Amino acid sequence: MENIYNYLPKELVTFILVTLFSLLIGLSQRKISLKREGETTLFGTDRTFTFIGILGYLLYILDPLEMRLFMGGGLVLGGLLGLNYYVKQSQFHVFGVTTIIIALITYCIAPIVATQPSWFYVMVVVTVLLLTELKHTFTEIAQRMQSDEMITLAKFLAISGIILPMLPNENIIPGVSLTPYSIWLATVVVSGISYLSYLLKQYVFRQSGVLVSGIIGGLYSSTATISVLARKSKHAPVHEMAEYASAMLLAVSMMFLRFLILIFIFSQDIFSLVYPYLLVMSFTAAIVAWFIYSREKRSEKAGVMDEEEESSNPLEFKVALIFAILFVVFTLLTHYTLIYAGTGGLNLLSFVSGLSDITPFILNLFQGTGGVAVLVIAACSMQAIISNIVVNMCYAIFFSGRRKELLSFILGGFGAVIAMNVVLLLFFYFI
Repeated sequence: MENIYNYLPKELVTFILVTLFSLLIGLSQRKISLKREGETTLFGTDRTFTFIGILGYLLYILDPLEMRLFMGGGLVLGGLLGLNYYVKQSQFHVFGVTTIIIALITYCIAPIVATQPSWFYVMVVVTVLLLTELKHTFTEIAQRMQSDEMITLAKFLAISGIILPMLPNENIIPGVSLTPYSIWLATVVVSGISYLSYLLKQYVFRQSGVLVSGIIGGLYSSTATISVLARKSKHAPVHEMAEYASAMLLAVSMMFLRFLILIFIFSQDIFSLVYPYLLVMSFTAAIVAWFIYSREKRSEKAGVMDEEEESSNPLEFKVALIFAILFVVFTLLTHYTLIYAGTGGLNLLSFVSGLSDITPFILNLFQGTGGVAVLVIAACSMQAIISNIVVNMCYAIFFSGRRKELLSFILGGFGAVIAMNVVLLLFFYFI
């Protein structure tokens, strides 16, 4: 924008921008208002919004310092809009004030364009246009909301915006890298990813099939997702077995991406070391899933997760507390394992942690383990992931009732992913 001012007068450029933005807002309002209310309830057309923007610009440039003319014009415009609203609600029983508020925003565009950077006033216009067009989308979302949805959002805001800043960042036990802040920070990050996956499943991919359920569920918990998919496959038709096996492998693929995000947040050093490994493994699991899915004839009716399973909300205080307790337990185990058994004991612990939720163990490694080398931390994280994949494979076999039609897909798919993990881990050790 500064380059344009070098060739054209600033006043001309500002006038063109104000006129263009006001016209765009007016066109958007004309479309929505005609569809919603009809021509008789409009206080003006798209030209009216354009003239409102131009009026705001003229009154602003005549008195840019004191802005008395601009404020006086705003009062007059507000009075006219208020009169229009009174007539509209008394004669036509239309009570919405969105159009009036947007008209006042249009009036304020001129000083915003004249005084603020280009990214800011473009952001204002884009926000107005998007919120105008998304009215019906917001209505649909509100209709889908469960009765306690706002309470769930309040819980997340409470644990992240109220509890976390209040916690001290001092060691609870001398010599152990464990503070109330670090415990709750890990809980907030994992809860945030879980809550995001829940929102995607609930409002974006609500009627999704089994494959999308595996993808979204893997962001939250691959173990829980694989267990649910395995239970459902127990009674699913034979021709859907490949789809269920593929969904389980997609959950594993998303698990690698989830840990990639967590590593990036908590340890840049480890991230720079292991991100190629995690990307390769995520890609490998996805390729194996695609191979299994493409080999079988696809069902015309994709399976859809049960309503109860779709709407289960992972963001609960008891879940957060359980995670926090597990984080403390693994922190103490890691600390004393290093003292009494060294890095060899830590390697063993990494495999044992795979029998449960490995996220607390890995996050504890990321946040510091008493001077352990970054290479050892990265290797232990990879070993824990391999152990967890083996456990997930066992869960898939057990909860599916050991169905023969699914067993070959699980053993072949998970076996390929585990083998690739082992190869990369050996390569990681010997580079």
